Amino acid sequence: MPKQAEHGGHRAAPVHTDPAQVSVLTALSAVADPVRLQLIRELAGSADWTRSCGSFDVPVGKAALSHHFAVLRGAGLVEQRDEGARRVNRLRREEFDARFPGLLDLLLRADGDTG
Repeated sequence: MPKQAEHGGHRAAPVHTDPAQVSVLTALSAVADPVRLQLIRELAGSADWTRSCGSFDVPVGKAALSHHFAVLRGAGLVEQRDEGARRVNRLRREEFDARFPGLLDLLLRADGDTG
């Protein structure tokens, strides 16, 4: 997975993967982690571009959170953009549903137990 480059103190724009290019194993691996599932569920309940990376209630540090978002971008689930000092997110529900019909609905209506 490509890493973000730092250029003169500015972070590079995040790299996004088109959901049409994602394998089912990549998608399932991305959603199998409880932290990433929590991120998806919180994004699903929020309007597009309203949630910054630091606004999620997950039990991981900043570096781990960045990794989780990179995995979700790589699976075509999340799109991110920078707004000033904040990086905001949206769930790519329509695009992901076109690639894997019903998968997000199943994940979002499942009980909180992933194990």
